[in-house]
Amino acid sequence: MDFGLARDYQTESINFSSSTAIASSEVKPNIIAVLQSLHASLDPRTVFACYGKLLGDILPVIGVQLKLPRHHLIWGVGQGYGSKQHIQIGLQSTEIHYRFTDKLTSSQATLLQKIEELLVQPLDNAIRYSDMSKQAMFDSLTNLGNRRYFQQMLEANIARVKRGSDQLSLIVLDLDNFKQLNDKFGHQLGDTILTEFGQLLRNSIRNADQAFRVGGDEFTILVHGDEGSAKTLCQRVILQLPHNPLLSQFNVMTSIGIAEFTEDLNAKSIYELADKAMYSAKAQGESCFKVA
Repeated sequence: MDFGLARDYQTESINFSSSTAIASSEVKPNIIAVLQSLHASLDPRTVFACYGKLLGDILPVIGVQLKLPRHHLIWGVGQGYGSKQHIQIGLQSTEIHYRFTDKLTSSQATLLQKIEELLVQPLDNAIRYSDMSKQAMFDSLTNLGNRRYFQQMLEANIARVKRGSDQLSLIVLDLDNFKQLNDKFGHQLGDTILTEFGQLLRNSIRNADQAFRVGGDEFTILVHGDEGSAKTLCQRVILQLPHNPLLSQFNVMTSIGIAEFTEDLNAKSIYELADKAMYSAKAQGESCFKVA
């Protein structure tokens, strides 16, 4: 349930007093164990869930929410008495929202303040690690997944298809005459064209599909569907090219290859099939797609 303050909810303002770290004698053994698990995890959602469970075990807390620019963390529900408290996570200043079944006593409010202080460092560590991991998986120019991420997701999707009855198709795209355009007008324009084309792909795919820049002017798309779904997506990409002012101005075209996954294929072979189909389309000399 959403944490937004509903009009029929009662809001309790808590006056937290300043405090130092909790002494071991003041903390139940199970609390110490949970706090150790906070530092052991590098997933922000896991850290926040452990924090919420800890509070729920010792205080009348039934929900916690924390919003950061790239992370929206929620534990529990959004009902009951509400309170918000300023919190500093690394260099990011925000508010943490709580929900209670009952109003907190003065001693409970102080305990909440002390436990909250212990959340900051492990959560900051997890967020930093998560952001760095994401940067390692995405192309900095187009913000699409990079080759490494593509290979991981291709393997994962093939494994998922083999376990069930889903369908999977792979699209390989290459910009036509990009090297000549890059040499003539410079790398700055070339980078801008790659960025625009990446955005065009992002606008063309469905929520279930994933687009990647795997190197240079080569892109791929994982399509959750059969050959027909992939064809529809390719047609959408080709039809959008003339409507993009920059890509149209420099007559940017793309050659596209499609391969549908079957049980006798693996990650390497389906890519080779789609890549071969792409070169067959390129040999035709205009924006088009071919099916393996």
